Amino acid sequence: MIDKVVASAAEAVADIGDGASLAVGGFGLCGIPVALISALHDQGTSGLETISNNCGVDDWGLGVLLKDGRIRRTISSYVGENKEFARQFLNGELEVELTPQGTLAEKLRAGGAGIPAFYTPAGYGTQIGDGGLPQRYDGNGGVAKESERKEMREFDGRHYVMEHSVTPDFALVHAAKGDRHGNLVYHATAMNFNPPCAMAGRITIAEVEELVEPGELDPAEIHTPGIFVQRVVVTPDVEKRIEKRTVSASKEEQAAQSVQTGATA
Repeated sequence: MIDKVVASAAEAVADIGDGASLAVGGFGLCGIPVALISALHDQGTSGLETISNNCGVDDWGLGVLLKDGRIRRTISSYVGENKEFARQFLNGELEVELTPQGTLAEKLRAGGAGIPAFYTPAGYGTQIGDGGLPQRYDGNGGVAKESERKEMREFDGRHYVMEHSVTPDFALVHAAKGDRHGNLVYHATAMNFNPPCAMAGRITIAEVEELVEPGELDPAEIHTPGIFVQRVVVTPDVEKRIEKRTVSASKEEQAAQSVQTGATA
C-alpha cells in the first residue's frame, strides 16, 4: 500500500493552481481544514471555485481566502455570518450558487459514487427549480446572471428537480484520525460534509490531528476509506474556534438572579 503522508500542508496543496475547484469540508467552524486553507492562502492561489456548506466567517476558514479576493465563485448552502461575503456578492465581485443543504451533500456524495445526476423534491416550485435566482449582481443593484430552469420529473404523483453531481479538482478535509493509507475517522459534528467532500474530489487532501499506523484503526470505525484519499498531512495543534460561544451562569450568578427576580416580583 502507498504511504500517502506528506511533510507539510504547503507541500500538500502546492499543485492547486489558479482557477481550481475545491470541495471543502466542515460545518460552520467545526471540522474545517484550517491548516490546508492557510497554506493555500500563503501560496497565493486565486480564482478559486469553492463547494462548501458555508464560506467561513470574516476572518476564519474560507473567509480568509474570500477576504483577499481569491474566490471567484462558490456553491454553498448557508452564507450568513460573513459581512465580506455579502459585500462581494451584492457588488458583483462574487458568483454564488445557493443550494439546499441536503441537495449539496448529495451532489458531493453522488459525484464520489460516480452518479452524474439525481432527482430530489427539494426546491420544486421555487427559484431553485424554476430558475431566476440571482447568482451574480452587476454592482449597481441589477442582476448580471441568474440561475437557469432545471429539468423536472414526476414520480408516483410527486414532482422532482434534477440536480447534477459535482466532482471538483480537489477536496480539502479535516479528520480526527488517519493512517498512512488515507483511512479517516471524523469526530462528532465534523462528520457533516467532510465525508462527502472526501468522496467527491478528484484529488483529496486530508489534514489529520492524529496519525496512526495501518491496522490500528478498527475497520468498523473508518468513515472515509483510503481509496478516496490521495494525501495526508499531520496537523496536531490546529486552532479550533467556536462560532457562537454560549456559557451557563455560575451557581453564584444563578442565585443572584433568583434573588433579583424575587425582589422585583
